Amino acid sequence: MPGRGGARHPTRDPSPAARRPGPLPPSGRAAARPSADFLPGARRAAAAAAAGRLGRALACRPSMSEVPCRKRDDYLEWPEYFMAVAFLSAQRSKDPNSQVGACIVNAENKIVGIGYNGMPNGCSDDLLPWRRTAENILDTKYPYVCHAELNAIMNKNSADVKGCTMYVALFPCNECAKLIIQAGIKEVIFMSDKYHDSNETTAARLLFEMAGVSFRKFTPKCSQIVIDFDSINSRPSQKLQ
Repeated sequence: MPGRGGARHPTRDPSPAARRPGPLPPSGRAAARPSADFLPGARRAAAAAAAGRLGRALACRPSMSEVPCRKRDDYLEWPEYFMAVAFLSAQRSKDPNSQVGACIVNAENKIVGIGYNGMPNGCSDDLLPWRRTAENILDTKYPYVCHAELNAIMNKNSADVKGCTMYVALFPCNECAKLIIQAGIKEVIFMSDKYHDSNETTAARLLFEMAGVSFRKFTPKCSQIVIDFDSINSRPSQKLQ
């Protein structure tokens, strides 16, 4: 006798075909973008497209004769570069008689300080004198001007300049020699020693020798370095840099 819920028929075993799962609904990336393993035609088309792109790229590439195969030989070496920086910074000097620049370099060939001769910060270089001689020394530049070596040390961009090398256009005076020694600079490379026999320069050499600071004259490989602002606009013969 059927129960309250009505007659219940026994469940029939499904046929093998019925047990076979149907296609899964699309889910995730795999369903939305079938693998190329199941699409040999698409795979061949993609390979053909890639080959076409490669062929076009090779066709547009310059021949090896047009591409530079080695670096240029006329680049600035480190010593010339650093001394050139010292000379370039000297162009900032307002001194009408002598423009001197200095460049401090560490052991990794990194510039850590640059300076040129000029009046102290906050002191008008229009009001202070620039003359070299006068009846009263207070009417000359010497009591007021800061030398390039001093400014390079004060303008340092590192914690200290110990063990560094200073490139300077003019051999330092005795006052700058004191600063160089106290700063821990171990080598001075200068371009000119035109005041070699002066008392200030003689005292500077003595101080350097006693403190173990080496110094030597710079011998450039070229007499001048030209800065041409228009050179960046020139077009090289090679198509690739």
